[in-house]
Amino acid sequence: MLIGYMRVSKADGSQTTDLQKDALLQAGVDEQHLYEDYASGKQDTRQGLESCLKALREGDVLVVWKLDRLGRNLSHLVKTVTELAERNIGLRVLSGQGANIDTTTAAGRLIFGIFASLADFESELIRERTYAGLLAARARGRNGGRKFQLTKAQVRMAQAAMANRDTSVFELCKELGIKRGTLYRYVSPTGELRDRGQKVLGKYN
Repeated sequence: MLIGYMRVSKADGSQTTDLQKDALLQAGVDEQHLYEDYASGKQDTRQGLESCLKALREGDVLVVWKLDRLGRNLSHLVKTVTELAERNIGLRVLSGQGANIDTTTAAGRLIFGIFASLADFESELIRERTYAGLLAARARGRNGGRKFQLTKAQVRMAQAAMANRDTSVFELCKELGIKRGTLYRYVSPTGELRDRGQKVLGKYN
């Protein structure tokens, strides 16, 4: 099944999703399987995207008009598409930069692999700078590192809630007292544990 996602940055009527909608419909996406957001791509909270990701099932293909409609930045984009691939879900980009990406084909996967390599390079640079900063801080008698924002019970609750496709991510985050981006550092949109969630459970076990 083809699932379409559209986004424009403003909700004041100065921008519409009409152009994107026409392109997605022409690509074969059924209108009832379209999701949209009126929000900046830099925002963590995009309810349309979260609903879209939760609706996707194994064998489906996510279709977007342009690559920048989906990701906040390269790292976020690669992370999103990698998670889709792990769920056996494809991505198809219709126009603009990345228009040759169709992860249901070998050529499309190769092109996306180049994007992934660039994102890994960027992440490695960030890790190196972070590690150097921690060493410098420790040399001065200071310890660094993030504290966990969720307890073991909260992580288990998030797991169970996200595994239910009817769960409202907004309400879950409100219940836990965290932001959407924080939630997704612990569990995936379908309830699988991520590294941070695994560390919390390991710490408390």
